[in-house]
Amino acid sequence: VAGGGGDAAMTALKAMVAAGNYPTASQMLGYTVLDYAAAGVMGDLTETAKKEGWDKSVPAALQKFSVYDGKWVAAPVNVHSVNWLWINKAVMDKIGGTEPKTFDDFVALLDKAKAAGVIPLALGGQNWQEATMFDSVVLSTGGPEFYKKAMNDLDEESLKSDTMKKSFDNLAKLVTYVDPNFSGRDWNLATAMVIKGDALVQVMGDWAKGEFHAANKTPGTDFLCYRFPGTDGTVVYNSDMFGMFNVPEDRKAAQV
Repeated sequence: VAGGGGDAAMTALKAMVAAGNYPTASQMLGYTVLDYAAAGVMGDLTETAKKEGWDKSVPAALQKFSVYDGKWVAAPVNVHSVNWLWINKAVMDKIGGTEPKTFDDFVALLDKAKAAGVIPLALGGQNWQEATMFDSVVLSTGGPEFYKKAMNDLDEESLKSDTMKKSFDNLAKLVTYVDPNFSGRDWNLATAMVIKGDALVQVMGDWAKGEFHAANKTPGTDFLCYRFPGTDGTVVYNSDMFGMFNVPEDRKAAQV
C-alpha cells in the first residue's frame, strides 16, 4: 500500500478486518496490535514463541505490545528511537548555530535559520509526523514522568493540566517555522529538504538515518543528529511488529 508512515496501509487493513477478510500477517505498531487483539481477531504464536525463547529474547517493554491475554499475537522486528533532531551541518555552520539544549534554544536556532532565508523546520503535514513531533514536545515540556502519565496512562489530570496546554503551545510555536507547502508531504521528502540544505532541521525518528546514508552523507560532516532539546537521557521508542491474524488452518503455516 503506497504512502510513507503506514497511514494508508492501516486504513486498508481496517477495511479488510471489518469485511472479515483477514490478512495472514500485517506490519503494524504496538498499540494497533493491542486494538486488534482486544477485538479477538489475532492469531496465537505462543507455541512458536516458546520453542524459540521469545520470553527471554524480546525485551519486556516490547512484550507489553506483542503479548495479549497471555498469548503471543505479534512478532517484534525492530526498535526505533523517535526523539531526534536531524540537521544539515553546512546550514548550521552558515548561521552560526550550536546544539540546542532547551526548547527556547531550539526556537532561537529556528529564528536564525529563518533570518538567513532557510526553511527552519522540514515537516510533512501528515497526522503521524505531527504526532511524532508532539511526542518529543510533550517529553521536553513535562519530563519523563509527566509524559508517561499523559501519553501512556492517559491520566485525565495530566491531560487537562497547564503542562499539557504548554505542550500544545510549544507545538503550535514550532509549526510556525515550516514552509507553506508542508501539507501532505511524505516524511522522506522532508528529510530530503534537510539533506539538500533547503531546510535546517527535521524532527524524526532514527529511520531518517537511512535517507542520509542513501544520499552518501556522513554524520558529523554533512549532517548532525541530536536529541530533541530537553529530552537528553530519555528515549521515546516504537517498534514495528508483524501481527498474525486468526486465519484458516491452511494459511497458518505461513505465520511461522
